[in-house]
Amino acid sequence: MNLTKKSLHHLTYKLTVVILFSLLASSVNAAVILPDIIANNMVLQRNKPVPIWGTANPGEEVTVTFAGQTLKTTAKEDRKWMVKLKAMPANANPQKMIIKGKNTIELSGIVIGEVWLLTGQSNMQLILSSTTDGEEKIAAADKPNIHLFNVDRKIAFHHKRGNLANWEKCTPLSVEEFSAAGYYFGVNLQEALNIPIGLINASFGGSQVEAWMPEEYLLASEDFKPCVDRTALWVAERPDVQAKYDSDMEAWKKAAEEAEKNNTKAPRQPRVPDALRDYRIAASIYNNMIEPLIPYTIQGAFWYQGESNEERAEQYGMLLPVFVVSWRDKWKANGGSGDFPFGIIQLPNYRDIEPEPVDNAWSHIREAQRRTVTKTKNTALIVTIDIGEAHDIHPHNKLDVGKRMARWALADVYGKDMVATGPMFKKSKVKGDKIELQFDVVGEGLKTKDGNAPMEFAIAGADKKWYWAKAKIIGKNKVEVWAGEVPNPVAVRYAFNSNPKNPNLTNESGLPAAPFRTDNWPDPTAGKR
Repeated sequence: MNLTKKSLHHLTYKLTVVILFSLLASSVNAAVILPDIIANNMVLQRNKPVPIWGTANPGEEVTVTFAGQTLKTTAKEDRKWMVKLKAMPANANPQKMIIKGKNTIELSGIVIGEVWLLTGQSNMQLILSSTTDGEEKIAAADKPNIHLFNVDRKIAFHHKRGNLANWEKCTPLSVEEFSAAGYYFGVNLQEALNIPIGLINASFGGSQVEAWMPEEYLLASEDFKPCVDRTALWVAERPDVQAKYDSDMEAWKKAAEEAEKNNTKAPRQPRVPDALRDYRIAASIYNNMIEPLIPYTIQGAFWYQGESNEERAEQYGMLLPVFVVSWRDKWKANGGSGDFPFGIIQLPNYRDIEPEPVDNAWSHIREAQRRTVTKTKNTALIVTIDIGEAHDIHPHNKLDVGKRMARWALADVYGKDMVATGPMFKKSKVKGDKIELQFDVVGEGLKTKDGNAPMEFAIAGADKKWYWAKAKIIGKNKVEVWAGEVPNPVAVRYAFNSNPKNPNLTNESGLPAAPFRTDNWPDPTAGKR
């Protein structure tokens, strides 16, 4: 090949550029890189080993120095590395961490305390300004011993660039977009323990439980596989769905403008179809918002979700316990602590009060949550049957939700001397024309909030027809239930309407007993997948 002086110079220039870019890429790849959650102002979990991890060049030595510990490791072929700091006591004095490979990263403002993960859909996502006395609470939210890590949903789903979140001290500014229930939980916990509290909020309104689960757990069951199959259906129909949605939106905008001109009520904005909601895709939230946090050491997690699975309540009852196990498995498999405490916040009372016992899917979501707790170790049910709102799926009272979350944690996780929750149904026994119920978590003994007989019990015979029942507390932990219309009873339900009028059974905590049913009869969503 004959090369002119000009073409040779051009070729030399191109080779130089390629070499420079290769060297630059090599130096970038060689740099130690940390996940977003390991950052300035983070809270490390006390009294447990703490993984610190990231990526570097294969074979690159990485040294982590913190609180008198110096740990060394070597990045593997997949560029991943990890060290584990030994368990440390709580410490509110900010400290520095040095991570050194071919580059050096210095992190500051690090404290040691209690770390909790807050997850779920819109009732966990709901911010302070949308709740009772929210603006007043925001103004008073100068809490330097509470640090917040508020996962950005748009960044997580790659709709914009940036860090997944930044650890920030709790201030009126940093708390504005944070979970109200989570914030109130953190405030109560910090006041009781007087140590730093780290709160990680990874919530997404309108989400379904299957979006929060690793895909392999969904594919392992024929009852769960349809959740994954829907993804392919949505991909296929997306162009047509998008075109129709765009057309509907244009028509809505015009109609809304006309309504404004004529001072009339505007039509409702078209709902975004599931096929266009990327957070509805099976495993999508897990992949984008939870997996990047693993295996950051946490004390425990809270789950406040179920509304969006109402149409498949039976399936939700199968999914939820597997969901809890899947997270614990993933934390443990990736070097974290498994079997961490899991608080499930039960759906509240909602919709109109019904005069007779009814069988609605909403109640079966609550029952799925209760049954998950009864068969999954180290879990708890945070009952909210008395603080919902009939006509608002987002009840404004998140202060009491946070208090109840903290009460359970303080009692069961931190060993404080108090009853953790209201009573929990344990077992039943038919005794002639009555059914005797036995409860756990009774404290000093069962009682009612108003001093009257227990309300909201329903009873049925083999014909599955429900009648309001009379009830009587007959011991520290027992209630007997009967109804004249049911001489041969087989099943009892308590507070099982979507919005029970007076669920007054409690213990000395004053917290409501959890709604329950003793039967296993099919629910209104049976077979829906």
